[in-house]
Amino acid sequence: MVLRKLLIISFGILLTINVFGQRNATEKADRDFEDQKYSVAVEEYKKAYSKVKDRDQKNIIRFKMAECYRLMNNTKRAEATYKGLIRTKYYKEKPDILLRYAEMLKENEKYDDAIIQFAEYIKLKPDDSRGSNGLKSCHMQQQWVKNPTNHQLSLKKGINSRDDEFAPCYASDNYNDLIFTSNREGSTGKAEDEWTGKNFTDLFYTRQDRKEEWSTPTLLETEEIINTETNEGIATYNSTFTTLYFTRCGNAKNAKSGCHIYKAKKQGRSFGTPEVVPLGGDSTSSIGHPTLSEDGLMIIFASDFSGGQGGKDLWYATRKKSSDEFGRAKNMGPIINTTEEELFPFIRNDTILYFASNGHIGMGGLDIFKSTWDGNSWNIPKNLGSPMNSNKDDYAIIFNPEEEEEGFFTSNRKEYENIRSKGGDDIWYFIVPPVKFTLSGIVKDDRTLQFIEGAEVKMVGSDGTSIITKSNSIGRYEFSKTQVNKNTTYELTVSDTGYFSIKGTVTTVGIERSKDFVRDFILIPIPKKPIVLPEILYDLAKWDLKPQYQDSLQGLITTLDENTTLVVELASHTDSRDSDERNDILSQKRAQSVVDYLILRGIDPDRLVAKGYGERAPRKLDRNYFMNGQLVLDSGVVLNEDFINSLPTNDEKEFAHQLNRRTEFRVLGNNFVPKEKLGEVTVPKIQVVVNPEAEMNSVPLIYDENGNYGVTTDVNGYTTPVYVNKKLNKPYISLEDALTLLREGAISKGDFAGNANEVLANSTITDGAVFLIENMNVLDHQISLFEVTVSYKIKTGFYLDEATFSLLGKFTINEENKLLIFK
Repeated sequence: MVLRKLLIISFGILLTINVFGQRNATEKADRDFEDQKYSVAVEEYKKAYSKVKDRDQKNIIRFKMAECYRLMNNTKRAEATYKGLIRTKYYKEKPDILLRYAEMLKENEKYDDAIIQFAEYIKLKPDDSRGSNGLKSCHMQQQWVKNPTNHQLSLKKGINSRDDEFAPCYASDNYNDLIFTSNREGSTGKAEDEWTGKNFTDLFYTRQDRKEEWSTPTLLETEEIINTETNEGIATYNSTFTTLYFTRCGNAKNAKSGCHIYKAKKQGRSFGTPEVVPLGGDSTSSIGHPTLSEDGLMIIFASDFSGGQGGKDLWYATRKKSSDEFGRAKNMGPIINTTEEELFPFIRNDTILYFASNGHIGMGGLDIFKSTWDGNSWNIPKNLGSPMNSNKDDYAIIFNPEEEEEGFFTSNRKEYENIRSKGGDDIWYFIVPPVKFTLSGIVKDDRTLQFIEGAEVKMVGSDGTSIITKSNSIGRYEFSKTQVNKNTTYELTVSDTGYFSIKGTVTTVGIERSKDFVRDFILIPIPKKPIVLPEILYDLAKWDLKPQYQDSLQGLITTLDENTTLVVELASHTDSRDSDERNDILSQKRAQSVVDYLILRGIDPDRLVAKGYGERAPRKLDRNYFMNGQLVLDSGVVLNEDFINSLPTNDEKEFAHQLNRRTEFRVLGNNFVPKEKLGEVTVPKIQVVVNPEAEMNSVPLIYDENGNYGVTTDVNGYTTPVYVNKKLNKPYISLEDALTLLREGAISKGDFAGNANEVLANSTITDGAVFLIENMNVLDHQISLFEVTVSYKIKTGFYLDEATFSLLGKFTINEENKLLIFK
């Protein structure tokens, strides 16, 4: 249609007609072509083609037919006709055929074929940027489709028809009604536009009701004030919605008709007499597609004025006050304009210019671009990418000023994400939903894989925000979309009583789409047994902390830094050589060397309890040890003096003594209150433990509700009552007590038989599940490596059969004093 392309006909086409125009068979067709009556001209060229015999004349006519189809936007017919000219080698005389053929292939989504044709064109015309830009656009198209923007598109019911609807503008400051251009049924006049073969275009009006439904479009007015028997369309209001600016094109017989911008003042529901907006040119000039600045003192429009970059360019004109005429039009320059077509401008907030172009690198046909005014000049236009642009024509964008990213634009694409076009050019609605983020996750126990309820999750943002939440009964925590901000990096700290804290990071920086972040955490229980610090070994009779072992303390420093409420005991040990007194002094100095280093690294001394055990607490190995690839020390052995003396070689004895020379730490509490600033540092006094183990032979008896006796035991470091049931043939435990052992870290996921994820699913333990207890201690007596079965039939309690309990050793029951006495 005339207004849609605003008489898209370049100087090159007119030159072609002048050079090749035939005064016989094609004389009338050439005249109609020059008058932009392409639908008429193409039929006349078909008749002329069948009459001429000369091959060169046939090629000339086929080229004109191809141009007609291209300008009528019939890309498939145009592609086929250009292809015929490629076969006849006519492109060697007129290389533009290769360029136009490549452009049609691209619009028809035949990108691989288009790449070949653009490359051939570049060989013939290496200095023409249209070839290299077209080649780049084919490659860029794939990237744009793979990385779409956040725009969501839809067709609003009631606006579009099988005909063409395009170039909308808002019609009031409520932004709930539109004026748009269409050649649909009901247009003024009965004649057909000889460019398109369709109705002439008029301006139509539609309004959105409270249910957000659009009314059936009607003519903007029916008194032929605005709409006449020629083409009207592509309108815009001034910011106060008092004056309508629109485009009107003539339809003179046997002559080229121009287009001009008119303005009409709104008078109630009608309009005053339209007046031409004088911007230059003559009656045959193509001037249209107006957009105005907020104050109405600048107008930007499209035109084929001489002195431009080529094709249709964007021009602007200014005035000092709204009652004045606009001054002399100026070209917007080569940053905005190209040798091809720049049309449909829209100025937003006086600083962002949107327009359509087929000269800048695009996806096919007309694409929508935007350029920002930096105070001195317009920046290089940026393609809006997919889905706003497609392989077809996309143009005439407008924005609702009351919303951040919402409005309408026009496209003749066939479909988008299963939304089918109504036919021809359609008005599409777009919106960019606000980018929102949420953060959630599950907190579990590392040993048990059970959910942790009540864990504190603290989120501190780089924007200064700080929010705390807690995990619920199924271990879930969540920060809502109002709490997680854009372009912010968050540090997460998850903590709970009895667990080491853990940290994590989540960032929304650079993320342009809404996202629900999921970050799960597994907390490691604080062990009740001492932990040997790795690789802190001492030479015989030495206490200095060697530089190579200072790095071994980094793990402890990190743990203390991340868990600021922990209080730990540092225990240093010697081997059994030398006297008790000298070993006590040596262990004190070794503990002192570790404490001094930790304080130097910023650890509050009040969090450190240091003890020297001398040789009194020989090490119990928790794994096998090897020398030269050979097993020399088994897991579970105690490195006391008798055992070491029994080793066969001096190397093995020295190795065992070295393992005894160690520093351990264990967590004493999790209730330290961090100080804002450390004052004068007081180094803690190092205690010497003379009797690390109390020597006792009896323990109090306890009884369950059924009279079964029992004792308090240590199960892998956790204190729990265990009863003896004479009716059982193996150990059993209630679900409640088994879950307690899990939560307290006495047993872990690795102790269960079978698939732990299935056995421990849904934050419980399956009935009949079997787990292994490594050690159960009563005083110095121990049962190692025995299996326990979980039974839902037992409401509460942990029960051993007599045979298993007897593995603790020989004992007697003193009923009078209620004691179990080991012999």
